[in-house]
Amino acid sequence: MQFDQGQQDLADESTPILIIGAGFSGLGMAIRLKQAGIHSFVIAERGEDVGGTWRDNTYPGAACDVASHLYSYSFALNPSWSRMFSGHSEIHAYLKNCADSYQLLPHIHFNSTVRRATFDDKNGQWSVEFEGGKTIRTRVLISACGALSNPAYPNIKGIENFKGEMIHTAKWNHNLSLTGARVGVIGTGASAVQVVPEIAKEAESLTVFQRTPSWVVAKPDFAFPKIMKDCFSRFPSIQRLFRWFIYWFLELVGTSLIFQFPWASKFERLGRSNIKRSISDPQLQAALTPSYAMGCKRTLLSSDYYPAFERDNVSLMTEGIASISSSGIVTDDGKEHLLDAIVFATGFNVPAAAAPFDIIGKDGLNINMLWEKGAEAYKGTTVSGFPNLFMLMGPNTVTGHTSVIVYSEAQIEYILQAIQVMKLNGIESVNVKEVVQRRYNQALQKVLKTRVWATGCHSWYLTKEGKNTTMYPGYSWQFWLELKRFEKEDYEIKVTGRS
Repeated sequence: MQFDQGQQDLADESTPILIIGAGFSGLGMAIRLKQAGIHSFVIAERGEDVGGTWRDNTYPGAACDVASHLYSYSFALNPSWSRMFSGHSEIHAYLKNCADSYQLLPHIHFNSTVRRATFDDKNGQWSVEFEGGKTIRTRVLISACGALSNPAYPNIKGIENFKGEMIHTAKWNHNLSLTGARVGVIGTGASAVQVVPEIAKEAESLTVFQRTPSWVVAKPDFAFPKIMKDCFSRFPSIQRLFRWFIYWFLELVGTSLIFQFPWASKFERLGRSNIKRSISDPQLQAALTPSYAMGCKRTLLSSDYYPAFERDNVSLMTEGIASISSSGIVTDDGKEHLLDAIVFATGFNVPAAAAPFDIIGKDGLNINMLWEKGAEAYKGTTVSGFPNLFMLMGPNTVTGHTSVIVYSEAQIEYILQAIQVMKLNGIESVNVKEVVQRRYNQALQKVLKTRVWATGCHSWYLTKEGKNTTMYPGYSWQFWLELKRFEKEDYEIKVTGRS
């Protein structure tokens, strides 16, 4: 199986490279493969279109909380972003344009959901089974499923009894009108701060059920004037300079939020002033003020979330939810809140201790069993016992202060190097050494214990046992340096034709 055998026919039962997922990471990997002259790959996408998170999340107000010029590929700049922080439709359009411009569509097999991947020790290939029975063999398997792909629903007693409308922000029903309705929103995270102000504009009443408040600072959003977009288009170097400025500003912010330096309190004062500036009721101010350090959970950007609570039709409920009845939500104080619709702004099932699909490696090793106490990988990208398996946005590759695309691109370049090394040296398989992976993660976890995420808040970054399987504990440039070179010395190498 050769890496340079040319573009793959989707009907083939084998391919040198199989990418799972056509979101930001999967498309980025495919673009860089093509730019490197490697065209023999297939992308399997479970949906009907590219875009991943930005295809699925279309709830009112959905937008990115990272500046557009940084939340995009460094190798596919877009001078025409309409705003500093673009909405979901514009980001989706950008990804669709990238897929079209780089002629990726012929490589993509839509409506293809992976059930299981099994490594064959004898021939050094992966056998990937899809729903419907199709199986594809591949030398290199790249998982680009992303962490924000499977909606999480709360485990609340009686949820099946509600007779009104129930909707998750990640599965928005645009045929549903909330005009004049009594609406309850469960959750106060990233999607909630965006959807609440929009629902408030049309609902008769809106009750936000809050378990834990989030730190929310004003969003410095604005529309780019035409002269600025024209300048970016004519002079790409100016756009790159603008991107560079955003990048280093966010790295500076990361210094305060991640490392718990004394001046981090200034950011908390910024958050508190945003609350006081937007909310007039002191009791409501107190209820919306977090008790944990800023950065322990993701810090959110919004200029209209707090003002929404000043509306007469919006209320905040801090009592815990006891159950859901046929007609509403019952809180711990025994009160029933009558509702016509419930919106779950409860985020996603992040695979802290499970793979996105069944993965069986060498000697029948199941990755889910390996990860019972929390997922881990080498540099967030490879896992010992699973040769030629590469993960984009794997364990400990998430950031709370800058663009996740920066981290994804570092992994893409690392994987591209690995494929080129395999191609040039006739290597059948690469398997990261167990001792190398263990040493890396021991050092990683030691550092994570000193970071803001270990200060006591409960977040989706941590497993039930408190292990941080999600965040990278440093700057993005440090991550880039770690992945700058694919080092064969870290891997067990099997050359083609040799045992």
